[in-house]
Amino acid sequence: MAISGDYPQPVTVNGFSCRNCTEVDEAKKHIDPARPKDGPYGVNAKDRPKDAHGPAVILAGRLSGADTSVPGPAPQRPARLDIFA
Repeated sequence: MAISGDYPQPVTVNGFSCRNCTEVDEAKKHIDPARPKDGPYGVNAKDRPKDAHGPAVILAGRLSGADTSVPGPAPQRPARLDIFA
């Protein structure tokens, strides 16, 4: 009878897919079992840029700063919102 160290189906721990006890222990420490050298939360990752997700806000229109010399439509008064109604 053979004793296997692998799980019959992968389990998910902290969002990581784990196939054996070693990977489960790493995932409990927030270390990606596929990239254990990256450390917890991937703080030691060297192959990924720090700003991989892109900018939080992309300005468009008059706020983009493209060409402010062209006059746009007159600013409108903001609508009044009565929050006590």
